[in-house]
Amino acid sequence: MRARAPGKVVLSGAYAVLHGAPAIVSAVSRYAEADSERPASVVTPEVKAALGDRAAPWFDASALRDARGKLGLGSSAAILVASLAALELKESGALDDATLADRVLPLALAAHHRAQGGGSGIDVAASARGGTLVAQRGDRLSCEAAELPSGLVIEVWASGLPAVTAELIARVQALPERERALAPQLEASHAAVAALRAADAAAFIHALDAQHAALQALGDAAGVPIVTPQVAKLARLARRRGGTVLPSGAGGGDVALYVAREAPSAELRQECAALDHHALDLALHARGVHALE
Repeated sequence: MRARAPGKVVLSGAYAVLHGAPAIVSAVSRYAEADSERPASVVTPEVKAALGDRAAPWFDASALRDARGKLGLGSSAAILVASLAALELKESGALDDATLADRVLPLALAAHHRAQGGGSGIDVAASARGGTLVAQRGDRLSCEAAELPSGLVIEVWASGLPAVTAELIARVQALPERERALAPQLEASHAAVAALRAADAAAFIHALDAQHAALQALGDAAGVPIVTPQVAKLARLARRRGGTVLPSGAGGGDVALYVAREAPSAELRQECAALDHHALDLALHARGVHALE
């Protein structure tokens, strides 16, 4: 049986979600595929954590990569969810999307946590559930389906700069005054969710721009480039027309988000190309894990 699961982008709540604030994550229309009838040529640490000595299915995550490597769209979570789904379909037969996600998600969250030594789990949730989610950690990860405010233009830009998420998070976690350093990001993360629920596009952009500033200050405090110089420059241009550019997730490279009420200006497009950033061909709010015919 074959299954596929989407990658994701974190729109809001990076770092803050690890400290109880809500995050906003959206599945993207680029997928990892798995086939339980074919043996795996590679077994990822996350799939190994889930299956142990059981045979892993073959997978293809090329849609979540380019010539320079991973794009930063949550490929490890998508591979894990697709692999577990393919095995579940082989055992149980045809399942609707919601039932398949319900069966796979708890196993995937546990395995991803074991393999990575922590993490929020929101990338796993997006791969399983699809759509756009407001996700928050408590005793467990809670996920609420959500709709983004209308009138937004959101583009996902690949930077070609590899980011080591675990190292960035470790440096932030090691900050002596971490709570004070994180406070602006927590506040802006709550503001983004409030704007989303109010369907207020302008307030949503404002909250994301506040997160750009908060993440830049957090990176400066931790001595890591959460907001790269390229993203900082692109954000300055975007603000001229009421938009913003910010890292998706932990930052440090990989992908950035352009969020505004209108498409990027010609000047911003030119600067984006000059800084080796390019828009990815994908859509947000994509379908979650599902069987392939």
